[in-house]
Amino acid sequence: MTAPEILKDLKNRKFKPVYLLHGDEPYFIDVVSNYIEHHVLPDAEKGFNQTILYGKDTDMISVLNAAKRYPMMADYQVVMVKEAQDLKWGKEDDDKKTLNPLQSYLDKPLASTILVFCYKYGKFDKRKKAYKAIEKNGLIFESASLYDNKIPGWIEGYVSDKKYRINSQASNMLAEYLGNDLSKIANELDKLMLNIQEGGEITLKEIHDNIGISKEYNVFELQAALAKRDVVKANQIINYFDANPKANPIVVLMANLYSFFSKILQVHYLKDKSSASIAKELGISPYFTKDYEQASRSYDQYRTMYIIGLLREYDLKSKGVDSAAEHGELLKELVFKIMH
Repeated sequence: MTAPEILKDLKNRKFKPVYLLHGDEPYFIDVVSNYIEHHVLPDAEKGFNQTILYGKDTDMISVLNAAKRYPMMADYQVVMVKEAQDLKWGKEDDDKKTLNPLQSYLDKPLASTILVFCYKYGKFDKRKKAYKAIEKNGLIFESASLYDNKIPGWIEGYVSDKKYRINSQASNMLAEYLGNDLSKIANELDKLMLNIQEGGEITLKEIHDNIGISKEYNVFELQAALAKRDVVKANQIINYFDANPKANPIVVLMANLYSFFSKILQVHYLKDKSSASIAKELGISPYFTKDYEQASRSYDQYRTMYIIGLLREYDLKSKGVDSAAEHGELLKELVFKIMH
């Protein structure tokens, strides 16, 4: 089931006795667990019937003792284990006659308990008996990371669900600038929507005005300048970054430039170099293809590979490896070497 499907069931009061929420993308785990925590029980019932535990601060016996209780003056109780990846799950016994306490509970969970394991930043081992028991008697949701080319579509869906609109240029800029951290993207979108009338549209102007992306001096304008080998414009942007380091952290710039030149390398090996083919193969908006087409003409495949090597080198230097230079100086050196 997807996160929206699980939420639909929860809103319709269709509960499972055990939930295992696991995977590499914490955002969807938080969406489901937050709904369970804040909406399954009315406030008047939470005091006696809702238990929140943390994996590093509890043990499995405590979790099971809580799960085996019956609700007080209510139909359900919620037992939620956050950071369940830090919980000691115990060893499994191959002897069927000596089931461990966890296995025993999962085989026959209480229908009046909603036991939720929030297992973040990794996948639960599907070979474990616990996994198979939850799969049989409860619900397992694997929260997978989205590919970069899926982020703009996710942004548009998120905004639409909130009864707003966003144009493709704005969604692609947010995706490129903020990366694939869905929690961060959702937070920035929520802040943007506070400043826009319900039903309104998020455009590049709102992003420039509210998220701190300068209209003239941002990583996309830098990419465009590098694509054209416009030395003057590239240096103006780098100087702006140097003067505003908090708004333009080098880690974000490096990640975006690495992604940009990696895609340029892909363009060189495409048989069909039309704009439509580039957009499809690179998973980008047609709005951005002109920069990749221009850059592929400015830098042949060998130069592009050299630049990718430079980016790796300067990424390490920015983290203090074999360099004590300020980030602004590193960026100036890097841009000079890219274009000369």
